Amino acid sequence: MTDTKTRSASMQKLPLSIARIKGAASKGDLDHAVGAIRDLYGFAHMAFLSVGVSIGQRAHMAFCTTYPREWVARYIDRDYFMIDPAIATRRTGFLPVDWSSFETSSTEARDMFIEAAALGVGPNGVTMPVRGPLGERSIFSATSSASPSDWRALRKSTDHDLMLLSHYMHEKFLIITGFRSSRYRPLSRREHECLQLVGRGFVPKRIARQLDLSESAVRLYLGSARKKLESRTAYQAIARASFLELIEV
Repeated sequence: MTDTKTRSASMQKLPLSIARIKGAASKGDLDHAVGAIRDLYGFAHMAFLSVGVSIGQRAHMAFCTTYPREWVARYIDRDYFMIDPAIATRRTGFLPVDWSSFETSSTEARDMFIEAAALGVGPNGVTMPVRGPLGERSIFSATSSASPSDWRALRKSTDHDLMLLSHYMHEKFLIITGFRSSRYRPLSRREHECLQLVGRGFVPKRIARQLDLSESAVRLYLGSARKKLESRTAYQAIARASFLELIEV
């Protein structure tokens, strides 16, 4: 019975988190949403950073974070934007990047992470890079002070949700700032069904079985849905379609 309750509570984390983000009407609301999501999943801290088209254009940056104020002030004052390898992930692709991969970074970056850990950030962390179709960029990070084994377990249980939530944060930020358009071509029935199921955690092979389609047909429908929604990835398309109330996640 306890295991069933635990699984049920875990399944509620994603819809509750999405609801918090979708309900945000201001930057302040997004700050509160990040804190609530951190608590739901049991992370030490979370941070969302919109880096615009160029990290050097400071006026185009905005962030929501639960990091200690002392660390945020020091990070900005010392311009750690320019050496933080987590920010550099915006150029690397779409997959989560564990902070352990930053061990070979520059001496300045390693010192920065030691300093962050001393102030309660980390030492474990993962960053989700988001790349939009119009050049917009953002990153969504989560940190933990758990043991290595507990951190691996936390990563395994949350990667899918964090990838989705990173796109929800990105979309909501762009909507709040008035940058995101809300006019897209309508989805076909099959595009809608395939995208809906991906949003629920199904892989194309399983979607194919459920809808009695070939796996290649599923991938074609997902690809056409991404194009219609002007999205680079399925996760981005899911977030955008959900915000437009085209699908439910």
